[in-house]
Amino acid sequence: MLQFQDKVALITGSGTGIGMTVAKKFVENGASVIILGRRKEPLENTSKMLQEIINEKNTSAFVKIFSGVDVSDEKAITDMFDTIQNENISVDVVVNNAGVSGPVTCFAHAPLDDFRSTVDIHLTGTFWTSVQALKVMKEGSKIITISTFFAEERPLEQRPYRFRSPYTASQGAKNRLVEAMSWELTEKGIVSIGTNPGPVHSDRIYKTVYPKAASEFLRVSGFEELSPVEVETANNEILGLLGEDDVTVKAGIRSAAEKLGKQETTLTNLLNKVQSIAEKIQKNTSTMIPDQQFLSQDQVATTVLTLAGDEQSKILNGKIIPGDRVFYPVKSHITSSVPQIEKNNFEGIKCIITSDDSDDAIQKANSLKLMLEKNNAQVIDSDAESTNVLFIHITGNVPEFSKLTELTRNEWDALVDKFINKPAQVAQNAMKSFIPCGSDDPRLFKDAYGRIIIIGPDLPAGKKVSGHERAKVEVFRGALRPFATTVNQELSDVLKSNVRMFVVLPGTVDGKESNNENIINTINYLVTKEAGVSSEVIFCPDESR
Repeated sequence: MLQFQDKVALITGSGTGIGMTVAKKFVENGASVIILGRRKEPLENTSKMLQEIINEKNTSAFVKIFSGVDVSDEKAITDMFDTIQNENISVDVVVNNAGVSGPVTCFAHAPLDDFRSTVDIHLTGTFWTSVQALKVMKEGSKIITISTFFAEERPLEQRPYRFRSPYTASQGAKNRLVEAMSWELTEKGIVSIGTNPGPVHSDRIYKTVYPKAASEFLRVSGFEELSPVEVETANNEILGLLGEDDVTVKAGIRSAAEKLGKQETTLTNLLNKVQSIAEKIQKNTSTMIPDQQFLSQDQVATTVLTLAGDEQSKILNGKIIPGDRVFYPVKSHITSSVPQIEKNNFEGIKCIITSDDSDDAIQKANSLKLMLEKNNAQVIDSDAESTNVLFIHITGNVPEFSKLTELTRNEWDALVDKFINKPAQVAQNAMKSFIPCGSDDPRLFKDAYGRIIIIGPDLPAGKKVSGHERAKVEVFRGALRPFATTVNQELSDVLKSNVRMFVVLPGTVDGKESNNENIINTINYLVTKEAGVSSEVIFCPDESR
């Protein structure tokens, strides 16, 4: 008997790539599969391939297609699981695989609509798919979520992924969501596991991510006589030519040159430079891996099947697997000890304080305002025209609720807006204030100064705080940490700027109340030049280690 015979696996984003390979691996091991995605044709081709395997294996398995389903679409996902439920199909394994590259550019240049869309697909798509799947899952079922090593954490270390800020924010939160769901689904006998496979051979990396990253380096650093806007416009026209034959490339270059009014040699040189940098990025990434080999999609699929096994899943419930296959050399980024600064650095500083509209956020904002003014800072209105302003945004705390998996979609969306989208909007508005035309001309960021401080949610306070309560809060703190480190790596290493975005995370792991005085002391340090030089951009001011 095959391992997954008489079982049903549902895989999101399964028309192509890793999702298709996972579906194939399940079918080869006897499972029926439900495949879904936005495009009908790839799903139909995949279904035909899977059906051939079923016929060859001579099993009773089936393949069911849901095309036109975007995991970020609340109604599409809800309707899909209602249909599955009405057909009395029980799902044994859900694989959260669907994803997109999102904008591959400096955060200051990333359209916020694209930022939100990326978060909706990676994070909210995972959440809502998992929640709705519970309607058709029984005891012993598993939810396997595929994430990325780029957002994973080690003690006092957080990994950035330059040009991928919405991606890292989403994946950081998604890893912590895996852990929180493991707490909440235990009583149902359902397991939640995540896997961060590291670099994987895929068309998305080679044809999209690496070339777009190379394009962004050239937009920032410059190329021949082209302006940053011209570099971006030209690359939008010619990137699709990478990997094509010489005749197609020459024809494409000729067409782009006529359209843009540029020399063919300039565009040819640009395309060659993009390809060279993309290959260098790939090579540098491979050096982080012991055997310098990216995983194959088949190896990732094998990992997913292993995690879905009954014995392994019981042992690994709530874990993010593998622990690490990749050595990603990064600086610390996280600290609890703020250097003792006797000097009052607020003298003459102008501050703009914004906050969520929750009572606790407003209360914290008012308290910090009084303390800043007491230290001779000038707190001004958010719409006041001024440069060199300190921007402080307060997210407020995670509201009280029983379980994440019992939230309505509106309640979840409100949390994502509160802890991810709003801080991103505030940070981008601040950058526009510091460098008004910096989004289109990254050269203006060089040596520019500015400070943005996001004060995230407190850890829960109390004598007996459960692991589940901490896990719920960590979902959203887990979004802010990789987001901050990614944005700051771009600001410091790519844009050569003195603008910094810091994240302050109040509260303690042992349940002590947060202290606004500690936040003020932290901010007093963060406005100094020394703070801009340090790699530490995430501060836990109430902790002592």
